[in-house]
Amino acid sequence: MIHRTVLVDTPFDLNNVCAGDGLLFVRDGVGYAGRNVYIAGNDAEIQKALSNSEHSGHTSPIDLPQVGPIAFGIIPFLPQEQSRFVLASATFAKRSDSTHTVTLIGESTSDVDDSTLDRVLLNATQSRPPRPSSNSFRVGARTPVGRYLDAVTLARDAVRNGLLKKAVIARDIEVHADEPIDVHSVLLRLRASFGSSYRFCIGNMIGASPELLIEVAGREVRSRPLAGTTPRTGDPDTDKQLADELMSSTKNQVEHRVVVDMVHDTLLSYCSYLDWEAEPSIVTVANVQHLGTYIEGALTEPTAHVMTLLKALCPTPALGGFPSAAALDFISQTEPMERGNYGGAVGWMDADGNGTFAVTIRCAELTEDRRTARLFAGGGIVAESNPYAELAETQAKFQAMLSAIVRP
Repeated sequence: MIHRTVLVDTPFDLNNVCAGDGLLFVRDGVGYAGRNVYIAGNDAEIQKALSNSEHSGHTSPIDLPQVGPIAFGIIPFLPQEQSRFVLASATFAKRSDSTHTVTLIGESTSDVDDSTLDRVLLNATQSRPPRPSSNSFRVGARTPVGRYLDAVTLARDAVRNGLLKKAVIARDIEVHADEPIDVHSVLLRLRASFGSSYRFCIGNMIGASPELLIEVAGREVRSRPLAGTTPRTGDPDTDKQLADELMSSTKNQVEHRVVVDMVHDTLLSYCSYLDWEAEPSIVTVANVQHLGTYIEGALTEPTAHVMTLLKALCPTPALGGFPSAAALDFISQTEPMERGNYGGAVGWMDADGNGTFAVTIRCAELTEDRRTARLFAGGGIVAESNPYAELAETQAKFQAMLSAIVRP
């Protein structure tokens, strides 16, 4: 496998590059979009492919940090399930330093030459936003509400009895459409409402996650755990009151601290120093508000690969619980659904071990015909949890994807 990365001046929109059938991972206009799957496999197989890739020799490599092929990937919720990573034949990048690049991958120099570059640039810049159209939708609970409430009650009692410190219980709903769901349109709506979240389209998973699980850039490492949630109403005074109540809530502070402590303690052994906010802050997205804590540090030399850190952290207690093994056992026995990719991680990695992965939440899993979308939402259960309040929290969280999909 050979690759070639080129700086380009031609303007492009990552959402239009992805369209409805490509690959996307982007936040605040910085990120990647890919076209045409070149190779797919698990994380070990794709790490090997990345490390064996050679520069094509068409031009000198670009003198910029972290330039070259990247792989888009999804890590499932359960550690024993297989990850899936993809290398695209053409990957478009908008970088934080305002440079734009295109990376081509192929078997021969003709796959990455100027004519190929011109063709993929033309296709990307000719792509236009989709034309609005009507569709009809039906929304229904896939997990019966009663079973969800029972599971929440069992989790709360397990915490009260000292069996767990926290367990996350989730449920799912389905959106059925008469016509195929227009993924391109959904991604554009997510950008309009959730541009500061990590928006993604990889395989059959689309979404807009507000939670950074792990980011590695050279020696720098970052995470921003979120746990503890309250709705947003659209009224500034009411939202401020709700945010103040969230900050002062013992239940939510306990739920949040469990996650922060686990992430901090896990990363600490890989770092020469690690710093974190003494108190959580309010993280606001379009439909809800969260408690969030920044954690950042410097990795020791030789630096750990982003996949090493990801596997140490995933699933985060924000989606699983604590202690991790006991919480996962409890979820598998109690939660009335199989999560699949929900609650795992989604993002990208490169050949040098850099990468960014968000927690796979605020997402939808599409069927192959794209006429059905499965949506997920959950919450951390601690001793003070109220099942009906937890149900209301999931209803608020569902709105992120519902509002992007269901349009008359």
